[in-house]
Amino acid sequence: MTAENSATHRSAIAVASRVDSPAGTGAGAETGAHAPVGGSGTLLALFGVVAFSLTFPSTAWGLESFGPWSLVALRSLLAAAIAGGVLLAGRVPVPERRHWAGLAVVAGGVVVGFPLLTTLALQTTTTSHAAVVVGLLPLTTAVFSSLRTGSRPPRAFWAAALAGAAVVIAFTVQQSGGALSTGDLYLFGALLVCAAGYTEGGRLARVMPGWQVIGWALILALPLTVAGAAIALPFEPVRLTAHGVIGLVWVAVGSTFVGLYVWYRGMAEIGVARASQLQLAQPLLTLAWSALLLGEEIPAAAPVAAVAVLVCIAVTQRAGVKAAPRS
Repeated sequence: MTAENSATHRSAIAVASRVDSPAGTGAGAETGAHAPVGGSGTLLALFGVVAFSLTFPSTAWGLESFGPWSLVALRSLLAAAIAGGVLLAGRVPVPERRHWAGLAVVAGGVVVGFPLLTTLALQTTTTSHAAVVVGLLPLTTAVFSSLRTGSRPPRAFWAAALAGAAVVIAFTVQQSGGALSTGDLYLFGALLVCAAGYTEGGRLARVMPGWQVIGWALILALPLTVAGAAIALPFEPVRLTAHGVIGLVWVAVGSTFVGLYVWYRGMAEIGVARASQLQLAQPLLTLAWSALLLGEEIPAAAPVAAVAVLVCIAVTQRAGVKAAPRS
């Protein structure tokens, strides 16, 4: 499925006995053709991971100028304005009614839930700590994907995913002293809603281009984000700084729109479960950005965790995913 395809295109879904996407053949599932799996999808997903790795440092910058509720509302409004302009310029038809439930899950999890919960968490915790907690997202997404699509990842896949999650958990516990804070509870809630949004977004990206998935999700969330901005801005003081403005622009354009576009496009080609494991590298990238941009001290255990995580990524990318037959 290319960017020019209509979101309302109908055709038969191919039956596949062994594929790399959770429930179909990736971007070509709607046309009956096998989507390209491998290099291009992996590169797109990796670009999305790099964009996401800058989210927490950018959010920390944004909080220098805006309150948490205002920042989340403004980032969604700015991203929705860009998405709406692109959708209008491309004369993209409104998605079919059957897709709106999935878009609502994307909007609730990715557009509103994850940004809000992580922004609230960053008021009481460091970006480096938040990064390693959210490192559990790949495993959470793989579980949601398996439940939602009926995919059956092999044992090697799950063993590597669990090993990667164990590394992240050990790293988090070692850094926090074994105690969970309010910020950690926000972060764990963010994991759940984001994994649901990623799974539905990856599924929808097989029947419409990824930029349309996040674009329509942003439009769908507009009533909530407009109301949020109208309520939050009068109560949260705004102190504009260069860092604050740059942070807002990046989380709106880089993380929310561009990052999610390439991420969903990558998931459509290589599958939700495999793409999600690439995010095991995201906490370590965020640690590097936190040191470079925020001056935070990188934990001594980070290099060891980096090697272990990269090994887990290599194993999961080599493991195939068998999908449940679909007619």
